[in-house]
Amino acid sequence: MRRELTEGRQLALDTILGRETSGVGIFAINPMEWRMIDRLAGVPEGTYQDRPVETYRAMQVRSGVTAVDQWIPGNPLTMGAQGFDESVERTVTTGAGKTVLDGIVIDSPESAVEHLERFAFPAIEKAIAEFDEEACTRTILSEEARITEEVGDEMLKAPYHDPFARFPYLGYGTYGYENYFAAYALYGDVMERHFRLQADYAVLYNRAAARAIREGGLPPYIRLDHDMTDSRGPLPGVESLERIWFGHFERSIRPFVEAGITLVWHSDGNVMPMVPGLIECGVKGFQGFQYEDGVDYRKICGMKAHDGAELLIIAGVSVTRTLPYGTPEDVREEMKFLVENGPRRGLFLGASSSITPGVPWENLKALVEGFRHYRTRGRG
Repeated sequence: MRRELTEGRQLALDTILGRETSGVGIFAINPMEWRMIDRLAGVPEGTYQDRPVETYRAMQVRSGVTAVDQWIPGNPLTMGAQGFDESVERTVTTGAGKTVLDGIVIDSPESAVEHLERFAFPAIEKAIAEFDEEACTRTILSEEARITEEVGDEMLKAPYHDPFARFPYLGYGTYGYENYFAAYALYGDVMERHFRLQADYAVLYNRAAARAIREGGLPPYIRLDHDMTDSRGPLPGVESLERIWFGHFERSIRPFVEAGITLVWHSDGNVMPMVPGLIECGVKGFQGFQYEDGVDYRKICGMKAHDGAELLIIAGVSVTRTLPYGTPEDVREEMKFLVENGPRRGLFLGASSSITPGVPWENLKALVEGFRHYRTRGRG
């Protein structure tokens, strides 16, 4: 899986490793409007729908991207050409109707707890008992090799959460927000057991993943991606996370921390109350940043990792404020702010999350022009 390092890939690797660089690394972008993907890729409109992988890759390369972790060329196809429409299948978190799991109708906190105790817990215990580190390592390397081949040689493919990392999740994606968080509030002992079992499995899995990174010669980096905050802060409240989640999270990621792998936390919503705890557990970087929700970019960039190193920051122009509602000058000014206030080493530029349909072309053009400027000229 080791490949010759092109200029862009070398810049990205040096950024991950915290080395001095002459330019600023550029991180992947993910516009959701199909015609904008075509336009950024420099191909006729309609090409993305017919050739999504090639078009998505061309868009990244032409935009000056030096590194990707989550490779999702088909992601915009899960929506309509202009975004969400009624033909898109709804899920438990997007308004689906009745949810039935293993014959249990999930319509109350008690039904969620019943499913956890009767099915989820035994399934995790079985996975722990049957875990095969060698097979897991081989599977991770095989999947990453397939994705790296799609990404090509012009960008660095860095490890992403799936398939590289496991840690205790909040179960809203399975049981829905209302039923899960009601159960969380009422049955804390059950929630703590769920986190504990997930961490027991994660320790085994992450040990295999750390081995895969070492044996595959992959960048010592993983972005952890699980939304745990909204605009107000952590979904369950940081105090309860400190009681029953953070300890299991720390235990689950310890194989990576001990292997010297930089863990970056994806930061939708107001992550500020969680930042100190995440750093204490071993997280060494952040990506995303919803500034309008109270995220203090300057403060985070001024923090140090638990070992005293500078944090790795993947800074993004706001996809909820600046790109859709600002002007090209606003885009340029925000990029300047992010660079000037970012860490001296270990800084990538990108967009704060997926770019929704409706963003003006002039703003996307200013974003990409900024990418090329900072990649070539650095902070100058």
